[in-house]
Amino acid sequence: MQRIQGDPGSGGRADDSLAYRSRPRDYHAAMTRRATPVEWLIFLTLGFCWGSSYLFIKLAVPDFGTFTLVALRLAVGATLLWTVVLLSRVELPRNPRMYGHLAVMATINIALPFSLITFAERSVDSSLASILTAPVPLFAAILAPFFLPDEPIRLNGLAGLLLGFVGVIILVSPGLTGTAGGNELVGMLALLGGACSYACGAIYARRNVRGLRPMVPAVFQVTFACLITGTLALVFEHPLQSTPDGQAIFSILWLGLLGSGIAYLCFFRLLGPWGATRLTMVAYLLPAVGIVLGFIVLQETIDGRIIIGTLAILAGIGIVNSKYGRRRVFGRQPAPEPLPTVDAA
Repeated sequence: MQRIQGDPGSGGRADDSLAYRSRPRDYHAAMTRRATPVEWLIFLTLGFCWGSSYLFIKLAVPDFGTFTLVALRLAVGATLLWTVVLLSRVELPRNPRMYGHLAVMATINIALPFSLITFAERSVDSSLASILTAPVPLFAAILAPFFLPDEPIRLNGLAGLLLGFVGVIILVSPGLTGTAGGNELVGMLALLGGACSYACGAIYARRNVRGLRPMVPAVFQVTFACLITGTLALVFEHPLQSTPDGQAIFSILWLGLLGSGIAYLCFFRLLGPWGATRLTMVAYLLPAVGIVLGFIVLQETIDGRIIIGTLAILAGIGIVNSKYGRRRVFGRQPAPEPLPTVDAA
């Protein structure tokens, strides 16, 4: 998506990738060069880590409060990321204002969408959750022209938005017609809210988070989001009274280590050689992984509505990211000064 959607919880995501995009020509070679077998393996690992997160959220939600679950998984992920950052001796930001931007990013790009997705999966199947958070680039295409001069609405964007919107309507139609429970409709709307939040995070990062090595925003966003959700858990929930079983504990470790830890490492490993645009292809893997795992592990239903709605959303994402039909429809002309190049190593 135009986030590389991450894990619902990482959201690692193509929307995150917008924060590190330079001039289009900077990524031209990355978009066209042949990927190595190792890179494809890392790419598939990334898709599996983020796509499987929906299943493990579903397995863990009965044993934890929403904020408690999010805070615990982020604590595990932050531990792994800080270990890597300290071992690699990455330089940290010296401008205090940048930490303010990272705190805002932690709120709108991790804490809010993670919480919405976790809340939603109390009433919505994990497979449907993986689909309804996919339209991040569609939300980004709507919002970006109002804030980013070089991100106008284009003809292919409008076509993709229309098709993606049709897919969303198909998926939420049981809630709209009253054939689904009220809680399920609220959950579906929460998932769309999470996707919109990811898109807002992408746009905010594109405007305000520049000049940092990609691991730095990741580790601080995860850490700040952990502090935010941990505080909310202490205020509104009773985390110390949780009595999780082995399955829930394993799910937290999986979500933290893979969904919020290893997935980020895979993402950053590919960002340099592949470029942000090419990495958006991971968005196509997430619903596929979510649907298959939900069916195999939880016996969740896969019917014609799910298939048609998913295909419409993925086709919309593909059209939005297409190189064809890119005539400007709405949006200001880009400013003449070039964007700074960011070292994504």
